[in-house]
Amino acid sequence: MSEAFSPDEMMTIAAARALGNSDICFVGIGAPSAACNVARLTHAPDITLIYESGTIGTAPDVLPLSIGDGELCETAVTTVGVPEMFRYWLQGGRISIGFLGAAQLDKFGNINTTVIGDYGAPKTRLPGGGGAPEIASSCGEIFITMKQSLRGMVEKIDFFTSFGHGSGGNHRQELGIATKGPTLLVTDLAVWKPDPVTKEFTVRSLHPGVTREQVQATCGWEVKFADDLGTTEAPSEQELNTLRDLKARTKAAHEGQAA
Repeated sequence: MSEAFSPDEMMTIAAARALGNSDICFVGIGAPSAACNVARLTHAPDITLIYESGTIGTAPDVLPLSIGDGELCETAVTTVGVPEMFRYWLQGGRISIGFLGAAQLDKFGNINTTVIGDYGAPKTRLPGGGGAPEIASSCGEIFITMKQSLRGMVEKIDFFTSFGHGSGGNHRQELGIATKGPTLLVTDLAVWKPDPVTKEFTVRSLHPGVTREQVQATCGWEVKFADDLGTTEAPSEQELNTLRDLKARTKAAHEGQAA
């Protein structure tokens, strides 16, 4: 029996489990970075982690503050220029998984990280897309991780930063995009996967102790649940210790830099 864990810890660990030893993964900063590095430190030691700044095969001891964090370059197998990273590695089809976060997400996996509200007069200006639009279209498939909230999981996003499944169905293929697009969404409450036909995200498993009502209450569209809805396996002691040690090292390192 594993010890008590937080929703954030469950989300990170459930996302980490989806990664395999042979994956070449383009990593986003924040929750995706935590999940990818937990996978590397547990069941997938040979996973290749790539960050947008050009670092390939990086193995950070602490989580990076940004793609420009020196920790990434210092621990990478090699570092290439950003044009080579995008043209040769990403657009060349050499990256199996892109791992992204989202400020706003709709039921077809379309992501907004640009603005909240009207683009010309936004309520909030977000960090922007960076390389995420290219990651979303060129990686073999896309994993998304985010906390559930009514303002984050919305019926209609305010701006298309990264294309998911568009309006659903075969929209990607109709636009000439050959990659799979979003194949997994892990939130702090559940694991979601797209319906094979409609491409609408469907809840496949609830995290321990979570109810259908909680999932619906924090989602802005009418949630669909799988007929064979399951329960996400609770974190193991090894997974929790690995994540907590990583977070503790990161906190100590960043506090030291600030001091």
